[in-house]
Amino acid sequence: MTALTPYQLRQQCRSGAFSGNTSGFAPGFVQANMAILPKQYAADFLQFCHFNPKPCPLLGMAATAGAIDMPSLAKDLDIRSDLPRYRIFRNGQLIDEVTDVRDVWRDDLVTFLIGCSFSFEESLLADGLEIRNITEKVNVPMYRTNIACTPAGVFHGGMVVSMRPMKPADAIRAIQICSRFPQVHGAPVHFGDPAAIGIADINKPDFGDAVTIKPGEVPVFWACGVTPQVAIVNAKVDFCITHSPGHMLVTDLANSKLSVF
Repeated sequence: MTALTPYQLRQQCRSGAFSGNTSGFAPGFVQANMAILPKQYAADFLQFCHFNPKPCPLLGMAATAGAIDMPSLAKDLDIRSDLPRYRIFRNGQLIDEVTDVRDVWRDDLVTFLIGCSFSFEESLLADGLEIRNITEKVNVPMYRTNIACTPAGVFHGGMVVSMRPMKPADAIRAIQICSRFPQVHGAPVHFGDPAAIGIADINKPDFGDAVTIKPGEVPVFWACGVTPQVAIVNAKVDFCITHSPGHMLVTDLANSKLSVF
């Protein structure tokens, strides 16, 4: 499956043949978090993304309400079926997790695509850095933090972070590499003591799976695209569709196109 092109992987999702997490798949191409909201919330959500570019780096937005495609990022896209797994929220409550949302689609829905940390993993691997969640074949661990986001309209909440354990020297190298990719979260926001950003137990992530932290390693934390899901829950919007954590839209955009130098 890792050898599939982004288009082929999206087709596998559409047919139901693939529904797993996408870390390590379609190397070389940008992966995206997703949020789909009724048009009445779109302006506030767009402002929330602009105010919080580290956890919510906006890659694209549907041209019109009800549009299911985004030609600049993915050919022949059907946003209703081309992710491996979706979450459906009503009034801020998660009510379902599914592999297809065509049966709940509405013409007033606006799609937002947000940069994902899976996109910079390729550059870390190319530099010889291990990505533990890929090694252990699990979803990346993600945590709620005490880092406040700037509110916008009805949207507010704390930042969610993803974590990858590394030796301190590797963490510094990861900062250098990821600084080149601000549209997929950029440099880490913290490394070291999890309690400093409000994480009580590093072995109990709020989303994803725990990974091994070896002696001599420190946890390294990146801003995470699950952050807007928390803001959406806090806002108690009447209806929303998001990706399931770790189950991203794989786009046709090359990771190299996002490098700032």
